[in-house]
Amino acid sequence: MNLPYCEPYRIKTVESIRQSTRQEREEWIRNASYNLFNLRSEQVFIDLLTDSGTGAMSDRQWGAIMTGDESYAGASSYYTLKETIRDITGFEHFLPTHQGRAAENVLFSVLVKEGDVIPGNAHFDTTKGHIEFRKAKAVDCTVSYARDIEVIDPFKGNVDLERLEQVIRETPREKLGCIVMTVTNNTAGGQPVSMANLRGVRELADRYGVLVVMDSARFAENAYFIKRREEGYAGKSIREIVREMFSYADAMTMSSKKDAIVNMGGFIAMKDPELFRKASTFNIIFEGYITYGGMSGRDMNALAQGLREGTELDYLEARIGQVKRLGEKIHEAGIPVQLPIGGHAVFIDAGRFFPHIPASEFPAQRLAVEIYIEGGIRGTEIGTLLADRDPVTGENRYPELELVRLAIPRRVYTDNHMDYVAAAVQNVWERRDQVRRGFAIKWEAPIMRHFTVELELPG
Repeated sequence: MNLPYCEPYRIKTVESIRQSTRQEREEWIRNASYNLFNLRSEQVFIDLLTDSGTGAMSDRQWGAIMTGDESYAGASSYYTLKETIRDITGFEHFLPTHQGRAAENVLFSVLVKEGDVIPGNAHFDTTKGHIEFRKAKAVDCTVSYARDIEVIDPFKGNVDLERLEQVIRETPREKLGCIVMTVTNNTAGGQPVSMANLRGVRELADRYGVLVVMDSARFAENAYFIKRREEGYAGKSIREIVREMFSYADAMTMSSKKDAIVNMGGFIAMKDPELFRKASTFNIIFEGYITYGGMSGRDMNALAQGLREGTELDYLEARIGQVKRLGEKIHEAGIPVQLPIGGHAVFIDAGRFFPHIPASEFPAQRLAVEIYIEGGIRGTEIGTLLADRDPVTGENRYPELELVRLAIPRRVYTDNHMDYVAAAVQNVWERRDQVRRGFAIKWEAPIMRHFTVELELPG
């Protein structure tokens, strides 16, 4: 018989978690103004709010921490990380930052100015926030079928090349800051981008003289999908695929808290030494000197080791396989999810789950709250709250999909935990008709409101 699947690691340390009562959870979420970000961690049983910085580091990463060089300038940990980034991505120049949004802040301070247009494939919340904060416009050119959860396409994270070229041709060259390609495409449901699509973007960029920036938080997961789904790549290693992916970009930003499996850290990498020099000035202003950039030496060591572990096939098989199994369990119960299952999370279609709740009442937020009340599971809304308001009109933006994201931390939970999550979601599904209303906003921040918004039940 064929040997069954098992994780390619064993557990050395465990952390206790407490299962609360439903009554406690109802009180806690009410006191948190129905914002899951406002909950204390001990009020959460299984935390699927994000896969960012929530993974479990390996023994080799913890060992690397002990040999970190904490020199202010020129630390050996910086050069270890520099060599690792060059080896894996092919980029010669890099700047460390304390996390991904810091990398965006530094790089966009060079590339994005007021009135610019930044096309791409569904910029995520912090990316769009940094663009709009600079009074520029993010234009989503993701393929249209990404918004149909029932379409089974191997690369629903792709950009629509015809739409992208149209935006480029209609925008004066001096107003095109850059093209941003997000791999994998988080907003579209953790969906991958094909190598052919990246190659097509590169060809357009060369034809029109535009820079390509890759938002690379989950680049290794994207490479895994290319290996498994795209013709001509089955025999290539993950790192060979990664090197080709990055060959089509001029620069990259990285939230290392995802595919590098660390709790804090990020970086920018680029080909052009002049872009490196310009970005260095902002890195020093915002993050720290160019050889530490807001990171300690020990964290740079852990990041270098995590980049190597995160690009190993056995690890990726286990990580993406766990997400797929959870998604299939939820889907098999008749619950609408984005298909095919993405790399880092399961995305539930709250619009179909609660069709009677209008988008103006944030059905995805209501579903996320109900899943928490049911089982102490914390997910996050990817819908109207996250879409925020139009910076010109001040009106809500209504995306075509109202999603709840259940993001799986790396190497943290077992499949028994995933079975629990699936059962809790199914319980909410069975009582979905009892949930009649969504939420109203009590208070919101002027940008990226979903992090701190305060909500209430109307009436």
